[in-house]
Amino acid sequence: MPEISRIEDKFYIVATSEILDPFRLILKEGDIFGVFDRFGDILPLGKNEQGLYFEGTRFLSYYELKINGARPLFLSSNIDEDNLLMNIDLTNPDIYERNELVLSRDSVHIMRSKLLLENRCLEQIKLRNFGQEKINFELEISADADFRDIFEVRGIKRRKRGTLLEPEYRDKEFRVSYEGLDNIRRTMALQFAKKPDRVEGRKFFYVITLDKGGVVDLYFSIDCLSDGAGKLNLDFEQAISEARRKLAVKNKKTAAVYTSNSQFNRSISRSIADINMMLTETKLGTYPYGGIPWFCTPFGRDGIITALECLWIKPDVAKGVLKYLATLQSQNFDKSKASEPGKILHESRLGEMAGLGEIPFGLYYGSVDSTPLFIILAGAYWRRTGDTVLIKKLWKHIEASIAWMDKYGDVDGDGFLEYMPDEKGLKNQGWKDSRDSVFHADGTLAEGPIALCEVQGYYYAAKKEAASLARLLGKDNLSQRLLTEAEELKERFNRVFWDEELESYVLALDGDKRPCRVVSSNAGHALFTGIADPEKAERIGYTLLSDRSFTGWGIRTVSEKEARYNPMSYHNGSVWPHDNAMIAFGLASYGLIEDFEKIFTGIFDASLFMEFHRLPELFCGFHRRKGVAPTHYPVACSPQTWASGSLLLMLQASLGLFFEAEKKIVIFKKPKLPEFLNYIRIKDLPVDSKKKFDIEISRYGNDITIDTIGKPGDVSILIIK
Repeated sequence: MPEISRIEDKFYIVATSEILDPFRLILKEGDIFGVFDRFGDILPLGKNEQGLYFEGTRFLSYYELKINGARPLFLSSNIDEDNLLMNIDLTNPDIYERNELVLSRDSVHIMRSKLLLENRCLEQIKLRNFGQEKINFELEISADADFRDIFEVRGIKRRKRGTLLEPEYRDKEFRVSYEGLDNIRRTMALQFAKKPDRVEGRKFFYVITLDKGGVVDLYFSIDCLSDGAGKLNLDFEQAISEARRKLAVKNKKTAAVYTSNSQFNRSISRSIADINMMLTETKLGTYPYGGIPWFCTPFGRDGIITALECLWIKPDVAKGVLKYLATLQSQNFDKSKASEPGKILHESRLGEMAGLGEIPFGLYYGSVDSTPLFIILAGAYWRRTGDTVLIKKLWKHIEASIAWMDKYGDVDGDGFLEYMPDEKGLKNQGWKDSRDSVFHADGTLAEGPIALCEVQGYYYAAKKEAASLARLLGKDNLSQRLLTEAEELKERFNRVFWDEELESYVLALDGDKRPCRVVSSNAGHALFTGIADPEKAERIGYTLLSDRSFTGWGIRTVSEKEARYNPMSYHNGSVWPHDNAMIAFGLASYGLIEDFEKIFTGIFDASLFMEFHRLPELFCGFHRRKGVAPTHYPVACSPQTWASGSLLLMLQASLGLFFEAEKKIVIFKKPKLPEFLNYIRIKDLPVDSKKKFDIEISRYGNDITIDTIGKPGDVSILIIK
């Protein structure tokens, strides 16, 4: 594994070999998540990302089941539609002793079921004899723990680690502990409901005897303990009931979507289930974590965009995001954290390396766009919910965000939002934060301060949203000033960033105000925020939907004509679902319906080829080929929460669905259905914290009809055609 000093991008995710089996199973609950292979095992293979992780540390690095020393034969595996329970079906291979067949293959059905709850992974192994006679065999469970920080798993090598202690063997428990350099003892405790018949090192054996038709159940749990904290009851069925109870609370706050297309229903159901899974109860409230495995922690930008994507169907997510980020809003200067007064968080991490400052991301503010996006979400949340009480509580944080944008975000005083590269943290601080993601037409990298195209759109939208909220709170003079500044910014942006030859906005301005003349998906975000002049919006749509940028699945991050284009790169030619969703929403808002539907259809089609219909963080930007699936990106997170929200945002755009909650008005602005949908039913759509109703949207020829079921009398439906 290469040393960190050999990698120019210090926080690059290392992939030293291919995945031997690309199929993987994911479970997450709270701050614990697991990455398993299709057998339900954890093996040190491929990218070596498999494991059971808790609070930023891998507690279980090896876990394998064998029968008479051999790996079982694979039958099937799945995660239920709620992302709660993992089920794996296995059977025995032919087993010989001294050249004699003692157990014929397919005699024993091995059913493994796993779930996570709080700090624990629980497993049931059900063994059933389908053979015609009594059988005997030995079941083996092996386990080990390496306590690697997630950044070590990603590829960073540390100069020094803590102490791995000698394992402890108890009557029905096996423990491995690690004394970290942060003086925290982390322990992996493997517990057995039934004492093993034999123990050899880190292998545990059960002698199984099954009559014809006989069944045996074995139960195990793996506790992830920090300084001994955290204990649960071992009962498997009780754990399932508790997990379902917690999920029911999340589902109660979410509208349900049913359509004429069963495949779309699967994709949208998986999206909602993934968002629910990634919603995490933190000490500061509920927050949607970024993605598994690399970003399972709070991210400012990711959380805000996820909240915007599902605001219409699940507004409580936005409330949690706003409260969490307001609480952690920066109050002071700290160069090591890229912190300035009023700035909104980029990310927060637990784990040994974050706690020791070996990485800057324990509490890190290196994001130029989280702050304006925070204001955008606050404004959108108020329109959706009419929750003036929360806006009043957030107002001082909104004012501090405005002050940061104007005073510290505009590094050189030219009226644009910029950032200086952070050499110890993130060199680039927009959503494309790879070291090489901002460059000139000849491929040379841009030097700071860097003003990104899409960030100016966020700045503009933030000013407008802040103006609306100021007016709501009776601050009319401030409101008018912010509106005037927004319009001045819009005029200046369209004059400075527009490039006639590219027929698009340039990617960025560098520190010398030289434009990065690169066709990129960033320009599409100008439509999402409304900063683009209407005539320019149409030309951007043409540019981004051309063969150079649009793959058939989605829009690439940069056009294939660009110097640094690479369809297999992270940010320079790949396709990101959330990026496409924001562009598609913008196209729809400018009335560019044909372009919108191409993206909506392409991203939906891509979901059909993915495991469990789950959209990943990104996929490679190769052209679509008939009958061939999108090409996977080797270290993409899946699920990734803002990818999970992509279809939701595009469905909202398709319906032209907006809210004026304070007036109790639900608006459908020029609703349209893509060809793959004939009708949509939205069940339990919330208007406010108490009132819900159902809506059916159907296509009749070229017309769209909207019917309501159980609509409260004081709620109005406004249809603009």
